[in-house]
Amino acid sequence: MKYSIIVPVYNRPDEVDELLQSLSQQTLKDMEVIIVEDGSSQPCEDVVRRYAGKLQLRYHTKPNSGPGPTRNYGAEHSQGDYLIFLDSDCVLPPGFLQAVEDELSTFNFQLSTEIDAWGGPDRAHESFTPVQKAISYSMTSFLTTGGIRGGKKQMDKKFYPRSFNMGIRRSLYRQLGGFSSMRFGEDIDLSIRIYESGANCRLFPEAWVWHKRRTDFKKFFKQVHNSGIARINLMKRHPGSLKLVHLLPAVFTTCVFLLFLLFLTGLVFTVMGLWVGFTATGCNMGLVVAFFGAALMLLSLLPLLLFSLLIFADSSIRNKSTKIGALSIWASFIQLIGYGTGFLRAWWLRCVLGRNEELQAFKNNFYK
Repeated sequence: MKYSIIVPVYNRPDEVDELLQSLSQQTLKDMEVIIVEDGSSQPCEDVVRRYAGKLQLRYHTKPNSGPGPTRNYGAEHSQGDYLIFLDSDCVLPPGFLQAVEDELSTFNFQLSTEIDAWGGPDRAHESFTPVQKAISYSMTSFLTTGGIRGGKKQMDKKFYPRSFNMGIRRSLYRQLGGFSSMRFGEDIDLSIRIYESGANCRLFPEAWVWHKRRTDFKKFFKQVHNSGIARINLMKRHPGSLKLVHLLPAVFTTCVFLLFLLFLTGLVFTVMGLWVGFTATGCNMGLVVAFFGAALMLLSLLPLLLFSLLIFADSSIRNKSTKIGALSIWASFIQLIGYGTGFLRAWWLRCVLGRNEELQAFKNNFYK
């Protein structure tokens, strides 16, 4: 057995059905599929049973412990030479596993380089809702730092696989001890340890998946806020892992806050100027103050309007929909500010105030 595909699941039977359907249609069949139910109240056992004759499939249940330990549990019950980790909200094109095989063959035989670990990018499927497509855009666009997640325009020289689409040689996985107990950022923690071990890790651009991610903006904010917190936790675990690109959402968030203060200042001057302007003796002075306030308000809004216009145009073209383009503006601001506030919050508590324990927010809603 060459490939073991491991999927942690929590209350998502419908998504598991779609994933297993796509796995049953793979052109390359040298795989086993291991579904691990992580303490779900809505188990997917009946769904799994329907694919028993179509896939070499195993189903396990365990008490809830989070994605990292659940993936480790699946790995312990697998047999493949390579482990491939997928999220339950992914759907695979028929050539996914063949693309992995081709990429490994290219490196192993043509370039005489053995690959120990890899990751692939994600895309939005035509059936996704407009909100899901907008969220997918914000998480994959180079304009929102999405280039670090697996696009052709990498913002970092190294590619750190994410667990929604991640592969690793079994021997290396055992050597590193698998995923840590981190509730968030556990996949990046493993990716960092892969590089620290001297192993060869690459991006496989053709081994992509359709990834639904979160289904609404509230859940999306929770996800990215926790990701921002996790980045500081990772920095504490792995000094030197923090790169300039990781600071960009925090810088964006700070700039938005300062522009908001500038807008409020302009609003105050405008109101004061108009009030003074209504008096007989302060008409001219009032108009000057009001004009100055309006100029400050315009100055504060202009950068945000330009950024929004850029996002709208790029997303509308890529998705062929102005509705998705408009939603992408909101998704992009949520992504950057959500991550930025989580990053700044963790930085203040751990780096400034000196709290030692790893932080997490929305810990009771990880899968929701």
